[in-house]
Amino acid sequence: MENYNEVNVQNGQWYFSKQFGKCIYGTADVIYQNETISKANYSVVTEFIFLGLSNSQELQLFLFVFFFVFYGGIVFGNLLIVITVASDSHLHSPMYFFLANLSLADLSLSSVTAPKMITDFFSKIKAISFKGCFAQIFLLHFFGGSELVILLAMAFDRYVAICIPLHYTTIMCSKVCLGIMAAAWGIGFLHSVSQLAFAVNLPFCGPNKIDSFYCDLPRVIQLACTGTYRLDIMVIANSGGFTVCSFVLLIISYTIILMTIHSRPSDRSSKALSTLTAHITVVLLFFGPCIFIYAWPFPIKSLDKFLAVFYSVVTPLLNPIIYTLRNKDMKTAMRQLRKWNVNFRVKS
Repeated sequence: MENYNEVNVQNGQWYFSKQFGKCIYGTADVIYQNETISKANYSVVTEFIFLGLSNSQELQLFLFVFFFVFYGGIVFGNLLIVITVASDSHLHSPMYFFLANLSLADLSLSSVTAPKMITDFFSKIKAISFKGCFAQIFLLHFFGGSELVILLAMAFDRYVAICIPLHYTTIMCSKVCLGIMAAAWGIGFLHSVSQLAFAVNLPFCGPNKIDSFYCDLPRVIQLACTGTYRLDIMVIANSGGFTVCSFVLLIISYTIILMTIHSRPSDRSSKALSTLTAHITVVLLFFGPCIFIYAWPFPIKSLDKFLAVFYSVVTPLLNPIIYTLRNKDMKTAMRQLRKWNVNFRVKS
């Protein structure tokens, strides 16, 4: 029997092992003996090894430069949006308040995985500690879950502004915006805790190699020394259900908004359409990879790795580019911030 000592089994029969989640053939004494031995090996995994994106030294050097530039752009672009919104009084409105929080979530989400991936390009063994791995899972789902709710909040803001504009200032007051944002970060925290509750007590006794560049729940639970079918279903129901339901709500919201704009043409319709185009583009970029990673029941390893890169590095860079290039108010505020910075340097 695999992973068992050679013992002469007589009058054996099938036993179901709760430890391994499968049936094992042998006598009761043999099964008890081997499960006792196996329990001694529980939780021997103290670290996980990432297989990374490539084993080629030349390609890893290229990837290092590529992702280093990308991550630099993520930090600069998202911090620029947060500072611009905070410093310009003309941008102190619900839409830009949500945009600043979205940029903060994007920056945090990318920072969970990108720095570790970049430094690992120079490491022969790409290792992460057991606690570090689960910390990555927690933070990934915390910031990712919060970003889902922030995108829903942005859609709600546009719905109120376009469909019921006369009540906009009453509905989207500062207290409501702060409450929505507190709920967004709170829901992200609860979602992350619920994810870890599935996996934190799992036994890990080897192997410990993860075919990726960061820890995420669907990959880590596959390494557990127990049956993972129910856990896979829970992950799909939790993360997958959360993602799909949010995406459906967003599609319905933006469909209603577009129909309203079409039925009520005005001078501001082109500006509203430009803003909505940016919002919808960001939604598709964020939710596309999420749905395939967490909700698709038939994962493809090569595609999952590509989508993981897109989700954690590419999307957080594209979001600030999309919002700044298509938004005149943001571009004007950034020019003013640049002029203020130049004048400050001249005076000093």
